[in-house]
Amino acid sequence: MKGKGCIVLIVIVALIAIVGFWAVGIRNGFVGQEQTVNAKWSNVETVYQKRANLIPNLERTVKSYAKFESETLTKVVEARSKATSVNIDPTNMTEADMAKFQAAQGELSGSLSRLLAVVESYPNLKADQQYINFQREYTAIENSIRSETVYYNDAAKEYNTNIKTFPNNVIANFSNFKEKPYFKAEAGAEKAPPAFSE
Repeated sequence: MKGKGCIVLIVIVALIAIVGFWAVGIRNGFVGQEQTVNAKWSNVETVYQKRANLIPNLERTVKSYAKFESETLTKVVEARSKATSVNIDPTNMTEADMAKFQAAQGELSGSLSRLLAVVESYPNLKADQQYINFQREYTAIENSIRSETVYYNDAAKEYNTNIKTFPNNVIANFSNFKEKPYFKAEAGAEKAPPAFSE
């Protein structure tokens, strides 16, 4: 009888050890995926910061053309200040944080778009080499922003799927792993702009 009791005890201890190692492995996987999401978020912040860093150069170039509309330029500078003041902790990021970040960045994008449209009325400014350099770099950064936000969303999707799938969700809940928010399209993006006016 004593031998059977030892065998049962060993089997129970072995099962507990197997489940424990499995749970630790799952949790460690979550940690790795969360670090990937955080790294992708850092890449997103970096390209947005690069765009914000371009604005002082643009401001100096545009100010050298005295006739230029200063109100449009002031709005860009203000939007830059607002966009760079929004800081998010990627480990505790919520939908509200993401919405606030996207709103500030969207305001800056809108201000820059209006400024670039106004520049079309100033042929000398459009031909200025510093402005041409700005435009090239700005286009490259906007493309990087699009890419990095897609990479972030892909990493967040993989992480979110993993922490919500059974039985991983049980371990995620005990380990306090939270879902990461996604970048969303701007309001009205679902409607294509008209190609031709009547």
